[in-house]
Amino acid sequence: MSFYPLLKEYETLDLAGRFAAATEDDVRRAIERTTPTFDDFLALMSPAASPLLEEMAEKANRLTAQHFGRTISLFTPLYLANFCTNHCVYCGFNSTNKIHRSMLTLDEVDAEGAAIAATGLKHLLILTGDAPAKTGVDYLEACTRILRNHFPSVSIEVYALTGEEYVRLVEAGVDGMTMFQETYDEVLYPTLHPKGPKSDFRFRLDAPERSCKAGMRVVNIGALLGLGDWHRDALMTGLHARYLQDRYPATDIAVSLPRMRPHAGGWEPASIVSDRDMVQFLMALRLFLPRVGITISTRESAEFRENILPLGVTKMSAGVSTAVGGHTDGTSDGEDTSQFEISDDRSVDEMCAALRARGFQPVFKDWQPFDDAGGAS
Repeated sequence: MSFYPLLKEYETLDLAGRFAAATEDDVRRAIERTTPTFDDFLALMSPAASPLLEEMAEKANRLTAQHFGRTISLFTPLYLANFCTNHCVYCGFNSTNKIHRSMLTLDEVDAEGAAIAATGLKHLLILTGDAPAKTGVDYLEACTRILRNHFPSVSIEVYALTGEEYVRLVEAGVDGMTMFQETYDEVLYPTLHPKGPKSDFRFRLDAPERSCKAGMRVVNIGALLGLGDWHRDALMTGLHARYLQDRYPATDIAVSLPRMRPHAGGWEPASIVSDRDMVQFLMALRLFLPRVGITISTRESAEFRENILPLGVTKMSAGVSTAVGGHTDGTSDGEDTSQFEISDDRSVDEMCAALRARGFQPVFKDWQPFDDAGGAS
């Protein structure tokens, strides 16, 4: 099975025409619906919804409180390496960018893990560039086994893997994966990814489903908003999430809503996603998929992240560095090795204080492997 045939069905969707045809009555019906259809999702994303954002916010707030309470799960990324063989035009790790390249040794991985764990965080996301010759599955397995001594939950955001490779990582202790399709526009995709293994659109598109089959507990997807027509990418993200949720009920499906940020290289976004656009997408997604986890990262400003807390957010990053070795002295030798610039550089303590001030409970840990007797508590 694959999401691809369904994506192809919507490839010729006349989005502008469908948006123009949507009415306020369509939006009101979508807000009232218990199980919204894709047409309802489209109406909620249309300009006709603009006068009804308050009504959408009220229901988004109620659904989020019903399914998640007033809690926000916290995590942080750990960049293991920034070697990359891809030529993605919008990414600081692009192999043609002349940045300092480095990769953590296993001792350095342990030190980075210990430094992050000392902040109280229990959920970790490990990342690499796309360079399997340097950061192959053997390396990821070894890093995971070390980091599981510090964290009950270790997720990955790495290059697309085969089903067998996902199984190996699950057995090593990885319980979640994030895969950004970047854009669901198959025609635009090769322009943004001209060289490297990431240029294989289908292999990447099917990676979340392979990881569901491999036994991942949480699978998180998303598009990098701004690479192409962000409305279409937002709609396809929601459709993809529902596809996975319907077919893999034993897996928690989650969605991230990242926007383009400054990075090494001069590529400019194709479309601008305003704060109002982001809020509408967030609320429409919550109404379309009431039980899906939604992550807002430190790409967004502190003020914006706090303001949208009641509208559907369930997970946030904190104490973030996007540089290899960024949580200790690391291997960067003082040079910038970051993938992109972040907007919210608050520490974990500062994030917790801000959440509590808004009436939310910061959650460090909501899961522990049943048979885990390790030191991550």
